[in-house]
Amino acid sequence: MSEGQVTLKELLAEPSRVEDLKIPQSIVLDIIFRLLFNEGNVALARFVEVLKISNRIIDEILAWMQKEHLVEVAKAIGDLGRLGYVYTLTEAGEERARAAFERSQYIGPVPVCIPDYNLGIEMQTNRRRYVQAAQVKEALRGLILPEDFHRRIGPAINSGSSLFLYGPPGNGKTTVAQAISRLISGTDPIWLPYAITAGGHIIQIHDRLIHHPAKPDAQSRAELGRIDGRWALFHRPTVMVGGELKMESLDLRYDPVAKIYEAPLQLKANGGMFLIDDFGRQQVRPNDLLNRWIVPLENQVDFLRLVSGQTLVVPFRLLLVFSTNLDPHALMDDAFLRRIQIKVELPSPDEKMFAQIFLLECKNQNIPFNKEAFVYLLNKWYKQSERVMQAVHPRDLLRTIKAICDYEGIPPAMTPELLDQACKSYFVS
Repeated sequence: MSEGQVTLKELLAEPSRVEDLKIPQSIVLDIIFRLLFNEGNVALARFVEVLKISNRIIDEILAWMQKEHLVEVAKAIGDLGRLGYVYTLTEAGEERARAAFERSQYIGPVPVCIPDYNLGIEMQTNRRRYVQAAQVKEALRGLILPEDFHRRIGPAINSGSSLFLYGPPGNGKTTVAQAISRLISGTDPIWLPYAITAGGHIIQIHDRLIHHPAKPDAQSRAELGRIDGRWALFHRPTVMVGGELKMESLDLRYDPVAKIYEAPLQLKANGGMFLIDDFGRQQVRPNDLLNRWIVPLENQVDFLRLVSGQTLVVPFRLLLVFSTNLDPHALMDDAFLRRIQIKVELPSPDEKMFAQIFLLECKNQNIPFNKEAFVYLLNKWYKQSERVMQAVHPRDLLRTIKAICDYEGIPPAMTPELLDQACKSYFVS
């Protein structure tokens, strides 16, 4: 099946027959057995709610199971005919359900086959994302940044490949990355399956912390028609990791108890953004982490391996963002730096920017700005001690002043005395 032979509407069309699911019927049967075993009596509407496939297909499967004496009708609801039946397992069905639990404990939406998943991702990411300068400026609004900084960030978002943010600590790299993620999330939403299957195994992609539902607009609903319930519309996902990242988080993770796979982080982020914050401080060596990304960045595909040894090829279509306050040349060689399309430095603020940040933070924290006190702060705590200004300092110092004033029961104020107290508490000699 190639992209030229199928449209997104055809790919997402609601299946009307078991064969249209394009996965082994045994996978669907096992989910039905496990659901019946767990809940006892299950109505057709409940099967539809959990499995996310049409009542026509479920009724077809249940009719066969009834014929094979694996299920029986416990009762009927209303005058709906077969659609109102409530099913329960027979003794033979319970035996089959126990066998199904030995294979896996997965109970949820019926998975989508890997070829359809790959095709869906490719079709929805082949068209280059385009954000306008006004959108990027709006996303960065409220941040005091170097002039025309948005012109360095915008092309990286539109390229949809990779971005390297670097510079001294405390100058807003993480905040900028979060602003980019909100911007990407606000672009056109993406259709993603809850789970996929390969080699008889189920890989769970959906993560409630990452995948946030979106509502299709009226035009999309009219164009696409009845949608396969195994797919849902989500805002573009964002995965953010820091020093806790381990190499195993980037591979399929097999749960030996539930006997299902959890998708790696980059698979969950497909179609959106993956931020590796504090790069160089992970529990895995930087070189090992970088080597993991060479092929995906070069070819836009990723290779995943099942415990059986089978290798899966899946699209790698996301904005990969590295953020670090370490020396880039100490972390990676020139060959890898070339593969990262856009590098953006976020330097420490100069005096003018530092003053603007202080003014903004005073407004945010409702503390009157005092120009004389600010000059005093610069001379004593920065120029005399040769301390480097960081964009985070105004926020933290003013918060410390607030804490001091709250403790002493006085109104917050920006005075030389309070700045001295805050700086003594904040800076390490």
